[in-house]
Order: sequence, then C-alpha cells, then structure tokens
Amino acid sequence: MPSRPSAARRLAARTAAILLTGALAGAVTPPAAQADAFVTRPTAYVDPMIGTSNGGNTYPGAVRPYGMMAWSPTSTTGDQTSTGAANGYEYGVTRMRGLSLTHVNGAGCNPGAAGDVPIMPFVGDVTSSPSADTKDAVYASGFSHDDERAVPGRYTVGLDSGAGADLAVSERAGVADFSFPADKPASLLFRVSNSLNGSEDARIEIDTAHRKVTGSVLTGAFCGRRANGGTNNRKSYYRLYFSASFDRDFAATGTWRDGTLMPGATSGSGGEGYATGADRAGRGSGGWVGFDTSADDDVRMRIGISYVSRAGAETNLRKEIAPRASVDDVARAGTAAWDRELSSARVGGGSDAQRTSFYTALYHSLMQPNLISDTDGRYPGMDGEPHRVTRGQKAQYSNFSGWDQYRAQIQLLALLKPRIAGDFAQSLYNFARQNGGVWDRWVHVNGATHVMTGDPTAATLATFYAMGVRNFDYEGAFESLARQATVPHPDGLSDAGCPGQCTGQRPNLAQYLESHYAAQDVCHCWGGAAETLEDAVADDALGRWARLLGRDEEAAAFEERGLWWRNVFNPGASDGAGTTGYIQARNLDGSWVTPFAPGSDRGFAQGTSATYTWMVPQDVQGLAEAMGGRETAARRLDGFFHKADGSWSVKGGDALRYDPTNEPGIHAPWLYNALGQPWKTQETVREILNTVYGTGPRGLPGNDDLGTMSAWYVFSALGVYPQTPGSATLLLGAPLFPSAVLHREQGGDIAISAPLADATHPYIDTLSVDGRVSDRSWTDARLVIRGESLSYGLGDRPNTSWATGPANLPQ
Repeated sequence: MPSRPSAARRLAARTAAILLTGALAGAVTPPAAQADAFVTRPTAYVDPMIGTSNGGNTYPGAVRPYGMMAWSPTSTTGDQTSTGAANGYEYGVTRMRGLSLTHVNGAGCNPGAAGDVPIMPFVGDVTSSPSADTKDAVYASGFSHDDERAVPGRYTVGLDSGAGADLAVSERAGVADFSFPADKPASLLFRVSNSLNGSEDARIEIDTAHRKVTGSVLTGAFCGRRANGGTNNRKSYYRLYFSASFDRDFAATGTWRDGTLMPGATSGSGGEGYATGADRAGRGSGGWVGFDTSADDDVRMRIGISYVSRAGAETNLRKEIAPRASVDDVARAGTAAWDRELSSARVGGGSDAQRTSFYTALYHSLMQPNLISDTDGRYPGMDGEPHRVTRGQKAQYSNFSGWDQYRAQIQLLALLKPRIAGDFAQSLYNFARQNGGVWDRWVHVNGATHVMTGDPTAATLATFYAMGVRNFDYEGAFESLARQATVPHPDGLSDAGCPGQCTGQRPNLAQYLESHYAAQDVCHCWGGAAETLEDAVADDALGRWARLLGRDEEAAAFEERGLWWRNVFNPGASDGAGTTGYIQARNLDGSWVTPFAPGSDRGFAQGTSATYTWMVPQDVQGLAEAMGGRETAARRLDGFFHKADGSWSVKGGDALRYDPTNEPGIHAPWLYNALGQPWKTQETVREILNTVYGTGPRGLPGNDDLGTMSAWYVFSALGVYPQTPGSATLLLGAPLFPSAVLHREQGGDIAISAPLADATHPYIDTLSVDGRVSDRSWTDARLVIRGESLSYGLGDRPNTSWATGPANLPQ
C-alpha cells in the first residue's frame, strides 16, 4: 500500500493545481496571447522570485501594493543572528527558520530591515529553547523549490519536516493555513525577538480561552551593523504589534527566554540586542502553541499587525479580512488588487520573457512606499508619539530609500500613482515636522537612519511637484526643505554615524555655502565630491520647484547653487592615459585631494570618480563643455560603456566603467541624447535590457533598492527616462514593446506605438508626438501633465541624423 503524501506536499500540490488551472491569477506559466494584444491580466507575468539571487535582495512572500504586511521566509545558513541575504531570503539557501510578517524590498544592508516575528510551523516536541538553537539545527527546516509557489499576494511552501504553510495577505493582515503530519507533534513557534537586525525587547501573550497569541517587538537598527558608521544605528525606533487568532484550541503552550524553556507558560519577554554572531547568539524570547492534528492536520490562523498598538492590529484584521475568509478568498482579492495596480501600464507584443521582466519590475516598483498607518489613520511619529494623518491625507507611508529612489522610482510613482506620491510627500513632511524640521535621507518605518549621502528628499518632492502631484502641503514642504538647505543645523557638524550614516541633512552647511563645495577634510559627510554633486542636484531641483511656485528670487539662488558641481571638476585630473577632466574631492584650502585615480572611491559614496563624473543630469551641456565639447564627451562616454577593443562593458565589476548595480551612474546611458548622439542611447539601453536584466532569480543586476533598479527597467522598456530631478522632462529611447498605454489617475493617458519594435529594430528613425513630427529626443512637461501619444518608426540601423541638431538637444 503506497504511503500517504505529507501534509506539506499535499498543500503544495493543491496550490500548484490552482495555479495551473488558472483559478488564481499569477500562474507560473503565462497564458498564450496574440502577438500585439494588450496584457489584460498582468499578474500572470509576475514572478516574485526574480531578484531573489545575484544580490537583488527581493523577497518572494505575500504582499499587497504598498502593504504594511509582507509575509515571507527568513532563511538561515546556520547562524541564528543572520540570514542568507539582506532581506531574509536567498534563492540558493533552502533552509528557513520562520515566516516573518514584515520586509523591505531590495535594501542592501545585510541583514537588511524588518523581518519581524518569524512564525515557524514545527514538527516534533519542543524540548529546548529555540533561542539556544544558535545554529538553527533543530527548530528550522529545509525545503525544495519544487514545493514552493510565489504569486502576487500569496506564498506557499512545503517543508522537509512535513509541515507546510499557505499564506495570503491584505494590506495590514493575513490568513494562513499551516499543515502538519497527522501522526507527529505539531506546533507554531512565535520567535518574537528574532527580527533580522535583532531587537531591544519582545513580548508574547498566549490566551488559551480565546485561542489567541499576541505580542510585540521593539526593534529598528537598519544598517546598524555596517562597518562605515553603522554603530550609529544600533537603536530602536519602532514597535510592531501583532494579534493572531486560531480556528481550534491549543493542545500545548510554552514560552522561552534565552536558554530557558518554560513549558505551559503563557507569557514571556526579552530582546536579543543588535550585535551579531557570538555577541548575540542564544539570546531572545518567544512562545509556542501546539495542536492535536490527528483528525485534522490543517490549522488556520488569522493575524493583524500595527505599529501603534495591539488594539490597532486587531482592528486592522477585523476591517480588512472577513471572519471566515479562506486563504483562497484573501489571495483572490490580492490578485485583483495587483491586477488593478499593474494595469496602469499595459503593454502589447513582446515575448513572454520580456513581459515577465516588465511586469515583475513594475510589481517591485509599486511595492513601496509602505503603509505604516492603521485603518483609523493612526501611526507612530518620528518623535516616538502616536499621530493621525493630516486632513486630506488618506494614509501615512514610509520606507524611503532616498539616495536610490530619487533617480527613477519616485518618478514612476508620480507618473502612474500621483495620489500615492502626494500622500507619501505629505508623510515625509509630517516626519520632518516631528523631527525638528530635519528631513532624513533614509526613513524606515518612523526611524531616521541617516543612511547614504546628499539631500534626496529635496530632489524627490521637487520632482513630485514638477510632475503634477499636488495633494500635499507643497508650500510648507518647500519652505521647510529650503530652510534646511540655507540655515546651518547643529547636526551638520556631527561625525556620528560617518561616513555611511552621517546625521546631518546638509553636512557642514556653513562651510558649503562659503566654499561652494563640500570640503573633504571638514565636510562631516561620506565624501566631499559626492556630497557636492548630490547637493547640486538637490539645489537645482529646489530651484526648479521655486520657479514653478513663482518664487523667482529663491529660484535664481538655488539654480546658481545647482552649478556648484563645477567646483569639484578638476580639468587637470588625469587617468594617466591621456584623458583629463574628472570630478575630484577638494580640501578646505582649495587643494585637490591626492593621490587621484579615476577608479578610486576617495571622496565618493559607493562609487568611483569614473562613475560620479557623469552625475550631473541637471547640466549635461555644462559638463560636456568642461570636457572639451559634446564630441569629446561622447567619446569619453563610449569608453564608459565599452572596453578598449570596442566590446560592451555594462555588467559591472570594472571601477572605470558603467555599473548597473548602483545608482550614481544609472542615468548615464541616456546622456547621449543631450550630446547629440541619441542612437547610442538606444543601442546602449537595449544592450543593458537584454544582458543585465532577465527572468529567474538572477534577473536583477543587484540590490533592487526599494524598486529603483526595477523602475529603471520599466522606464527603459517603455522608451522613456526622467531627465533630472525637479523636472517633468522625459528623455526618449526606442520602446521594447510594439504598443503600450499608461493609464493615469489624473492627466490624460500616454499612448506609445512602435509597430516594428523587436530584437532587430532597436533604433529610432522617426517620431510623432500627438501626430506632430518631432526631431527632439525628449518631451516637455505636457506629456506627463496632460498626456500625449508617441508614435515611433523604428529601424534596424542607427539613424545618425534624427534629433541631433544643436537647437533640439535636451538642456
């Protein structure tokens, strides 16, 4: 007589059957489509596994658009204080110690952020403290990708232990079916203290009479273990509350703290600290509930979360998920939510692989910002106190990876989801007012983490306004950001957290305003050259914003500051092989920081001079002039994307050439438009789309950085790209798809037609904008504000005369 399949394998098989029969959108195999038919069910082309390897740091778990709850695995490589990747999941690591309730998409600091309250279905008797299992040898389990399914809003896995989990979520709550072998002890472990970064405190309460488990974790510490300033962030700034209820009585209960197990106990507490390895191993707290699965081996759990209170978590659950809703019910609603969100960009034609890359990139782009307010509008402020959303604001959002996102992701958000963008802008302004007027460059939940460099919030909100976003207090926000950019703050003289997490929004502003550059030896920043370039971009964006607001005097002042990048361009800096003119750091006395090499990162943040020299999107013509003219600049740009033998070098790993994995240079392929050689933008972008991005776990080139790298793909596949922060101008390239329509909540739709788009037609021959022939490789704000149509004639070879006239170049 054949043995009965394990509960986990039955669960995985059931889910696979659902997917393959099409009962749930998001099937692993997309439906067949006519060659140029518009996609009508985008979730069919979303693969949450893309980016889960190759350093992409995405996660495959269940999440809704902008969701607070993101239910996904925490993996282990044999160290309970670490994981296989920065956000808890690495495709090549097939052992997990829990399914955590919160995640952040693509953050680079390992072990990332969040990963709060791992919940682990465990088969066997709980005979020792799970926190004492420092190698994850006992209370973790392996799994096979054959027993794993991930689709938008749902995640299912069968474990080698015989247990399994089927999860689906709303925005702030979720439902799970946990399955167990019928003939073995079955428990759920709540590892409340085991957030990815550790915790200061954690608590659990087990209510046997009402079949409930509640608790919270006090944590934070994003990038708190980073060598370059991370100790500054070894602190708590939020508490996550949860409340879970079950469909059956508990057969056993217990809690633990550190190495002590307390069978039968119903409450416990204790944090882990923010160290790593042996300095933290064996610490922590949690609890478990056991079940009699002899007659019914599936356990259903409903859970809500909140950053405000346990009551908030329970209200969120009650308002978002019906009492008897099944995993299928919640997953179906999640699929519908994602289909609505992703349908804002409908493409026609292209291969299945291209559609999968495109819609997965859009999916990753629209995961954030993330809700942190409850259904009643309450949220934790940056001052540590509870607040309510402002009048007219629908929700408070957070998770702002500013240094990354201001280059592509926030433009995509403004273009497709302006109401979300406006609420996000208001959210950041709310935080600043609660933080003494200071805006932070990397906000996680309600914490100011100070990660990276520059003033990306100024660039972000200026861009929102330029692209038509109005549902925020833009006058108040502008005045606040302008003040921080003109009035020195004491934080700007602090070295706390430096170089990677300096506390000042505008480090040593008084010196910057006097010298017109950030001096490397006194800047209190990551790198003086990088800081100067970042501040010049931010100031130029503030100037553009001021101009749109009719504040001409302030506009002129900020626009002039936007040209201060020239003070760190050294025309005499050389690569030793005949090329001169590079961005280089300077000291307070005006001397150049030496020794200099284009491949060095001295004076820069996560990049080299060779990359940062191109980071002047606001003044490309000025940069070209400084290099000796557009022709010279274009030849140098050729060398940035090609090796000496002419072959492509666009995959990273060369300090002198393009790096698709990091932000300072991701706009560089589009610079050819301003240099009068737009056909090189077209062929370079297509090469990157074809060779750097793809499908499968390795389909992203590096950290997704809260949707930034994915947004680059979405824009590039559509054949458009934002020119510079604070502007609604889009640069134009060759579309990847024969047709696309961007459906917008405000303003008209944008229709893109390129009938010949395919692998052999990557070049633009002709362009019409709303029926008018255009010889410009860019569009003005009308495309974004009003909506227009772009009609392309594409060719199989470069058209070296289209959009090359000096009068028609983007400025």
